[in-house]
Amino acid sequence: MIGSRSSRGCFAAAVVAVAALLGGSGPAAAQDTVNVRFSWKMKGEYGTYFLAQEKGLFKAAGLDVKLGEGAGAQAALGALIQGQEDIVVLPGVFALSAIQKGIPVKIIALYHPKTPVTLITYPEKAAKTPKDLVGMTVAHSVGETGTSYLDAFLRLNKVDPASVKRTLMNAQARVPAFIQKQVDVVSVYQTNDLPIIREQHKGTDFVVMDMVEFGLAVPGMALVTSDQNLVKKPDVLKRFLKASAAAVRDAKADPMAATQAIRKAWPSPPTETAVLEQVKATVGAIPVPAGHEIGWMEEKTITDALELLKSAGEIDAPKPAATYYTNVLLAP
Repeated sequence: MIGSRSSRGCFAAAVVAVAALLGGSGPAAAQDTVNVRFSWKMKGEYGTYFLAQEKGLFKAAGLDVKLGEGAGAQAALGALIQGQEDIVVLPGVFALSAIQKGIPVKIIALYHPKTPVTLITYPEKAAKTPKDLVGMTVAHSVGETGTSYLDAFLRLNKVDPASVKRTLMNAQARVPAFIQKQVDVVSVYQTNDLPIIREQHKGTDFVVMDMVEFGLAVPGMALVTSDQNLVKKPDVLKRFLKASAAAVRDAKADPMAATQAIRKAWPSPPTETAVLEQVKATVGAIPVPAGHEIGWMEEKTITDALELLKSAGEIDAPKPAATYYTNVLLAP
C-alpha cells in the first residue's frame, strides 16, 4: 500500500508540474474559507453579504465564505474567540463593552457609526421630538439599543430622564405591547422592525422619531475578529473587507439586488417591500468616507461611544482607543 500511494503521489506531482508549464490549465487555486456569523436572525441588514455571494465578489477575492445566522452577540463572540468563526457581524457598542471586559477581539470595520434606531408612537399620542416624551411610557428591555441609552439621549436634549416612564419587559414582548397600546413608545431599528411593523399595520401612520437626528450616536453594525485572527490571517480578512465594501457600494446603487439576494437565502422572508426598506435603511446609514475604504473608523467615533457607555454605567474608565479597533485591514 505504501508503494502504491507513493506512485500515485509522484504521478499527481508530474501532472501538476506539466499543467503549470502549459500555462494554467490545471485546477484552480484553493480558496480560503471564511466563516462569518451574524449576531442575529436573518434581516435585511445582512443583505450586502448575500449580494457579495451572489455576484461572486467573495469568490473573485479567493474566498469561500460561509454565512450563518446567530442567536445573540454574546454567543457570536464566544464562537469567535473559540476559533469557530473568523468574523462576526454585531452591534459595535456590544463589541466595545466586551473588549473593555478583556475579550481578545477588535472591530475591523464599522459600517454604522450611528445605529439607525427610532422611537415610534401613535398619531393620537405622538412624540415628534424628545420633549414630547415627557409623561409617556416606553417599553424597555435589557441591552436594547434605543432605550439602554435613553437617559443620555434625554439629557442631551435637555429632558429630565425622570419625566419619562420605563416598563421593563422581555425583548420579544416590546413590539406586541406597543401594538396593543400597553405602552406609548417603543424603539425599533429602521433596518429590521420598522419596515415590518409598517407592512403589518398599513392603516396606521406611526410617528417616527429618528434618534440619530436628535444626537444619539451608538455604534451599530460592525465587523469583528479575534486578536489571534489578526495575526494569523490578515490577508484573508483584508480581502473579505474589500469584497464586502464593494457589495455595499453595489447595494447603494441597486438595493433591490441585495433584497433579492438575501430573500433567496431566507427560508420564510418578509415581503419584498419590507426587506427592500430594511436594505435601503442599512446602506443609507453606511457612510462612504473620503479617501478611505468603507468601514474606516475615526478615533472620535470610538472615544465618544466609550463616553456614552461610561455615562450609562456600562463601563468604568475606558482603555486607550486603539485597544478597541484597527483600520489596518482597510488600508490600500
